[in-house]
Amino acid sequence: MRSPCFRLHVLLLILAALALSAAPTSAQWITPAVTAPRVQYRTFFSPTIGRGVSYHIYTPPAYDAEPTRRFPVLYWLHGSGSVLPGIAPVSNWFNNAIAQGKIAPMLVVFPNGMPYDMWCDSKSGVTPIESVVVHDLIPTIDATFRTLAGRKGRIVEGFSMGGYGAGRLGFKFHDRFAAISMLAGGPLQLDLLDAPDGANNITPEQRLIIYQNVYGSDPDYFLAQSPWMLATQNASNLIARATPIRQIIGTADFTFPDNLNFHNHLLQLGVPHQFIAPPGIGHDTLALFNALGEDNWTFYRGVFRLCPADLTGDQSVDDADFIGFAAAYNRLECADPGMPANCPADLNADEFVDDADFVLFAAAYDALVCP
Repeated sequence: MRSPCFRLHVLLLILAALALSAAPTSAQWITPAVTAPRVQYRTFFSPTIGRGVSYHIYTPPAYDAEPTRRFPVLYWLHGSGSVLPGIAPVSNWFNNAIAQGKIAPMLVVFPNGMPYDMWCDSKSGVTPIESVVVHDLIPTIDATFRTLAGRKGRIVEGFSMGGYGAGRLGFKFHDRFAAISMLAGGPLQLDLLDAPDGANNITPEQRLIIYQNVYGSDPDYFLAQSPWMLATQNASNLIARATPIRQIIGTADFTFPDNLNFHNHLLQLGVPHQFIAPPGIGHDTLALFNALGEDNWTFYRGVFRLCPADLTGDQSVDDADFIGFAAAYNRLECADPGMPANCPADLNADEFVDDADFVLFAAAYDALVCP
């Protein structure tokens, strides 16, 4: 906690901030396009707000080369103040990993979350970012592209404000995402105005504007939207679903203390997760990725397998896999308590192990060796 003098100083700034934020800034639902290899700029109609919204999407080379194949989707949530700058480097990062065979080919969607709108519905209703992304954008992606249109086919990940967003959307909509990845997530403190020491990326005045525009200056609303509270409310579901969760924070990052507190909170809730703290890394996306090295790709491979029909993980699809598939096929529904965790035989991610999955399994069984 920061000192009482600091808190008093922040509170004295409220009048100035309210003067600056008497009316929320006009929401820029349509952004300019970013040019990057294999990245498309698209717009769609959002029923939630009754107008168009832009997004960018990366598609791997296999998307063009294999026109009947369906692909999993990573939803990448940007940090504060940076709707567009991260798209080119992040898409290139994943493109290189796919080209090198480190991870399965996937789509990467870059939603427009506004510069400072915290990936949640504003209390005023002016910027319902959560609803636009979850209820409008995800169905649009599934209808427009060849996706694995189910929970097993989606990961939500983000950096900084996007890490906060990945946590809150992943915990709240645990039935929509197979895995959650929080990179240098923030704000993870229980009071938005209680800024971490060294947090110079957002001024106290800007913080108060966010507090007003997004949370209506309501501490209860801020807490209700927080990953802290959403993890508490949904812990049993996250545990039951065995949702892979990772929390990554550099030890030199100004959000490290709050991330460590959040890690301990998840431990107290009994929610399994990875907590990775690369030493000496500050608040920098690619530096954090680079510090993880090859271990970074293990997370994605565990969720989006290069060879989904290889149920035993021995790099071949053989009789042992057939036995496991047949047992799952007999149970049919992924919700069946007897189905293995995460329903690995559901190859098309529709929450059932049925004839559609059998067709996919049979093709892999004929090929035998994983690619």
